Amino acid sequence: MALNPAQLQQRLAREELPPIVLLASAEPLLLLEAADAVRARARAQGFGERTVFEIDDKFDWNQVLAEVATLSLFSPRRLIELRLPTGRPGKDGGAVLTQLAEQAHSDVVLLVQAAQWSRAHEETAWVRAVNRSGWLVPMWPIKPHEMPRWIEQRLRAHGLRAETAAIALLAERVEGNLLAAAQEVDKLALLQPQGTIDAATMQALVADSARFDVFGLVETALRGDAGHALRILAGLRGEGAQVPALMGWMASQLQLLARLAGVQAQRGNLAQAMQKAGLWQSKQQLFQQALGRGRLADFEQLLATAARIDRLAKGQERGDAWRELERLVAGLAAPGRLTA
Repeated sequence: MALNPAQLQQRLAREELPPIVLLASAEPLLLLEAADAVRARARAQGFGERTVFEIDDKFDWNQVLAEVATLSLFSPRRLIELRLPTGRPGKDGGAVLTQLAEQAHSDVVLLVQAAQWSRAHEETAWVRAVNRSGWLVPMWPIKPHEMPRWIEQRLRAHGLRAETAAIALLAERVEGNLLAAAQEVDKLALLQPQGTIDAATMQALVADSARFDVFGLVETALRGDAGHALRILAGLRGEGAQVPALMGWMASQLQLLARLAGVQAQRGNLAQAMQKAGLWQSKQQLFQQALGRGRLADFEQLLATAARIDRLAKGQERGDAWRELERLVAGLAAPGRLTA
């Protein structure tokens, strides 16, 4: 059964979980919050054990079949999560998921999370099998014209009210980034401003948070202001920020930058590519500035550095993750100057 996010919440409130739930979205926040809601419902239904599988192209799907067939010593009811970064399990994975969707186990619920999604995904056999026996919940990215309403609903859920101009101001600031918008609303909820928030109040409330956040860090580096970007990074470090928390957004922007650099290198339609990527007009200008300062090879090198920082932060390599992050920020501001 195909559900939209609102229908998912309604069914979670009143129904038992089906044997398989597929959550699909390229928007990390939507995927995270929907998965949290399913987990909460599973706990309420007595699913006391949770197993997570991170799927890649070398994954052995027999592990999933074995896990489903295994009797637990700790809890008779288990939640098994399968995380698909590409939304495509491959031939073997598709066969396993089809089998599990068609052969329900009363003591097991499968929660599949697809981090990429399109209409083409929905035509595959395994997704059709999920749709027949479970819940299919595609969550499409919020479009720019939908962002103010999304923010308004988020504010209302926190017991807050804001004027249309104030909501528009916040929407413009976060430029389509749901995680940034959610964080700003959370901060507003903590401050608990009295009455209806007007534009001036909203401007004042979000101004301080704009100084030292990862979104401002990336934007400043994209503008080519290395000194200011490094000061923001130092401020984040001083506030107790952790490298992995900073790298998620930065890596996603570097990946986008590299893709756009590839389009530019092949003399493709850069404006169309930016539009397709969902970049707001003001953000397009920042990316154009950055692309004008480097070549495709420069941005690929930045991506490689970001991957190394991730390994350093996880303890998989020896080195100073913060020092490498400083180099990365400086390199983003001045592509081609990243030294080994």
